[in-house]
This record gives sequence, structure tokens and C-alpha cells, in this order.
Amino acid sequence: MHDVPAGSASESPSLRELARLSDNELMEQLRAGHKDALAVLFDRYHRLVLSVALRIVRDPGESEDVVQNVFLDVYRAVEKFDPAKGNTKIWILQYAYHRAINRRQYLNARRFYTQEDISDLGTVEAGPSSMLGKLNVEETKLLLRNGLATLSTSQRRVIELACYDGFSMKEIAAKTGEPLHNVRHHYYRGLEKLRGFVKGDVKAKAVGAGK
Repeated sequence: MHDVPAGSASESPSLRELARLSDNELMEQLRAGHKDALAVLFDRYHRLVLSVALRIVRDPGESEDVVQNVFLDVYRAVEKFDPAKGNTKIWILQYAYHRAINRRQYLNARRFYTQEDISDLGTVEAGPSSMLGKLNVEETKLLLRNGLATLSTSQRRVIELACYDGFSMKEIAAKTGEPLHNVRHHYYRGLEKLRGFVKGDVKAKAVGAGK
């Protein structure tokens, strides 16, 4: 899990002691600043939260991100928890559904679920006209090469294998030895980052051309 801010309380109970507590008692410990209570809640409910995220987001890597964010939400919002209005499990699930739906909408808006490749970068608009379409072959290659340089090693390798060498996601997974969901995660995250780079560079060129 991601690190959470340290609590100010002293004499924190041990993990073994916390594991014996009920959910509501763990919430009280968390409210008192004993952050290890969050680790116990995570152990109890992270699989349930992941199953909710997977049903909604339909991508293992993105779903794991949702799980991390849900438990950070729980930590930050612990003061809002009221056992009179519902139990801890339901409260955590509410955050799970909310986070997962928001992530699904975010990914839909960025066409995460469609099979896209680098050729789609040509649709980037800059001002009243497309500057990308006015670049010559060498300028376009340089732009993409510079964009690829901003990616992580895993993202760059997957995109190059898919877009330049024509490998499918399954073939890349077999070639690299990575799980298929990791390959897809690198591919879509890399494309999103690459589009952002190209869009920024194209807009900069458009501004320069207008001067």
C-alpha cells in the first residue's frame, strides 16, 4: 500500500492486537491515529474492493490503483464514519463503487477501452488547423522519438513492439514474460502520455507559427 501520514498517538497497539478487534473498533483506532489499523482493514477487505473495481473498471492494473485510492480515502475520511448509519464494510464498499465508477468514466473519456495505436496521434488538433499534418516525415519521426523518450522503459518497449513491429498484446506478453494485463497497462498508459506530449508540442508549434 501507499504510505499514509503518521498518526500522532503514542503506545499504538500491535498488529496482532488490532487483528482481534471488530471493524468498528478498528475505525476507532484509526481515528485515534493508529495507522496500523488501516493495514488490518486492508487485509480484511482489499480482495472485496478489488472484485468491485474489476467488475466496473475491467482492467487489473487500473483496478489495483482503485484499491489503493479507496483505502487512502478511508484513512482521510475516517472522521466522517458514523457506525449508527452503517457498518464499516458497507462504508468501504461505497468508496469502492464511487472510485471505480469515476475511474471508468475517466478511462472512457480517454478511449482506454478501444484498440488504438500511434496513427491516431494524427488527429490532434492545434488551434484552427492541424500543425501535425504540416510536418514532414523527418519532423514527425523526431517528434515521436522525443515523445517515446518521455515514457518509462516498459511503456516504450510495449509501444514499439506493438506499433512498429506489429506484435499483438498476447505476443508481447509472451515475448517479454510479463502478464497480459501488465502489457495492456503499459500500452495504454504509454499512449496516453505520448498523446499528451505530442499535443503539447503541436500547440507550441502552432503558437510559434502564429507569431
